[in-house]
Amino acid sequence: MRRLPFILKKEFIQIFRNKAMLPIIFVVPIIQLLILVNAADFEIKNILIDISDADKSAESRSLISRFEQSPYFTVSHLGENYASNIERLDKWESDAILTIPKNFSSDLKLNMRTKLRLDVDGIDGQKANITYFYVANIVQGVYLEILKKAPKSALLKIPKPIDIKPRYWYNPELEYKNLMVPGLLAVLVTMVGMFLSSMNIVREKEIGTIEQLNVTPITKAEFIIGKLFPFWLISMFELAFGLFIGKLIFDIPIIGSLILLFSFTAVYLLVMQGLGLLISTFTQTQQQAMFISWFFLVIFILMGGLFTPIENMPLWAQKITWFNPVSYFIEVLRLVLLKGSGFQDIAKYFGIVGFMAILVNAIAMFNYKKRAA
Repeated sequence: MRRLPFILKKEFIQIFRNKAMLPIIFVVPIIQLLILVNAADFEIKNILIDISDADKSAESRSLISRFEQSPYFTVSHLGENYASNIERLDKWESDAILTIPKNFSSDLKLNMRTKLRLDVDGIDGQKANITYFYVANIVQGVYLEILKKAPKSALLKIPKPIDIKPRYWYNPELEYKNLMVPGLLAVLVTMVGMFLSSMNIVREKEIGTIEQLNVTPITKAEFIIGKLFPFWLISMFELAFGLFIGKLIFDIPIIGSLILLFSFTAVYLLVMQGLGLLISTFTQTQQQAMFISWFFLVIFILMGGLFTPIENMPLWAQKITWFNPVSYFIEVLRLVLLKGSGFQDIAKYFGIVGFMAILVNAIAMFNYKKRAA
């Protein structure tokens, strides 16, 4: 291992001389973090809604006023012609249609119940569901106001509504930035740890220096450590800098132990770099390594629970996530940063990721052959 410091020095010099790699390491992740956190927001605003008011009562006008004052809706059209409203929906001039019937006010006063019709553009299923819940929330608010003004005789005709007051633990304000920043940090650290490390090793094959390294006295372990350790260190720096940016700009909570978080990250990076090393043993060019790495990264990220909760996936997909290291990293980041979880809470994740690290690196080192051309 006496030769290892010289190998590491050579690798760091090579990395910082590569003008194409430096922006990928230091500039692109920060830009992605700043842009994607603001873009990947599950809140939907300025939903275009057409309202057809056939009742024209004080209650219906109060309901329309609620939609006009809501930051989530823009009342794009007021008209009683249902067919023309559907035509507007077909032309993408609106996202939803709310139809208020003629007997809206009278039914509320007599029976304390009525029906509204909501037509929603269902092409984007997620947006359609969110639109429905926004509308239901506004309608419920109007209904509760009417209940307060109703006479006691009318209230006796209906069952007393259940009053639910939710408390949101660990993210009281339901800030999506608190949810997205840890997840995106996991993606950025993963990309640097796996993507660039695999390309760096293949680059030696491409430029023909791998044969020169293979005939030197350095051992296989020294070569692999020398190749992977710089990107391991850079990935740890990326996480630290990302947390700093997240706290400074987005004010994300950091409740748990950073030592625990960085300890888990250190083990997790061994898994991703082991995968990068394994890919490099099968590929001959950087382009091949890039496409194969990207193929696995897309699967890992999309099935990691960042954009879609794992619990909402089909059962077969949930079982696949058992072998997805990114899903464990995203979960640990959120547990430590938002919930303040300790070692006992994430010990099983340490065990799973540690086992993955040993297995993947053992296969990669076995598959790598140190030989002259």
